[in-house]
Amino acid sequence: MANKPAGAANRKGDADPTAAGRIKQIRMVAGIIRKSNPRALPLIALAGVGVLAVFVIVGLFTGLVGFLTPLGLLFGLMVAMILFGRYAQSAQYKAVEGQPGAAAAIMQSMRGGWTVTPAVSANRSMDVVHRAVGKPGVVLVGEGSPNRLPSLLAAEKKRVSRVAFDVPIYDLQVGDEEGQIPIRKLQRKLMRLPRNLKGPAVADLNYRLKALPQSLQAPKGPMPRTGRMPKPPRPRFR
Repeated sequence: MANKPAGAANRKGDADPTAAGRIKQIRMVAGIIRKSNPRALPLIALAGVGVLAVFVIVGLFTGLVGFLTPLGLLFGLMVAMILFGRYAQSAQYKAVEGQPGAAAAIMQSMRGGWTVTPAVSANRSMDVVHRAVGKPGVVLVGEGSPNRLPSLLAAEKKRVSRVAFDVPIYDLQVGDEEGQIPIRKLQRKLMRLPRNLKGPAVADLNYRLKALPQSLQAPKGPMPRTGRMPKPPRPRFR
């Protein structure tokens, strides 16, 4: 009897851990969503089933049920996964809201080639400034008192400008006070900034910022990462 190639056996064995890890990730995110909003998962399932039902009903009336049922299943799964992702993001915001370092946790979960450096500057009052570098340029995000943050942001902006020649530098404050941006709107705000730089310019900017001398250190201890959570997997349709 011919032996099966070892490579085929290895490929078959490698697929199982990947699928198991993806299922485990979905379960973990679903648990976080359930804890944040007990009605979210039933609503997600209801939306997916509802889309499928609409396609089936239309198929029964048009005589195309054999064609529309698989199509309805595809669209139902797509709608469910979109809602799943949105509820997961809402649960993330709820988990970090009001905690020190929440802005850094949100920025580190963004897509789009951002390089985030938490707590590049801080003071004894626990006001802190995080730095994000991307195609818009340099974005300094402050967390803390609206009375103390302007001077802290201004000092960090001056320090960054020494190496960020002709690069836009934005400064924002996160919080619930007047003139500050709520944590739930931070990611949307950053993604709407104009794209001023291209890829090579962003890489060069990051290299120059690494050469900056260290500023005042943040209070000792790690920044909390309770807000970071696995991203929901994207649905794959074949």
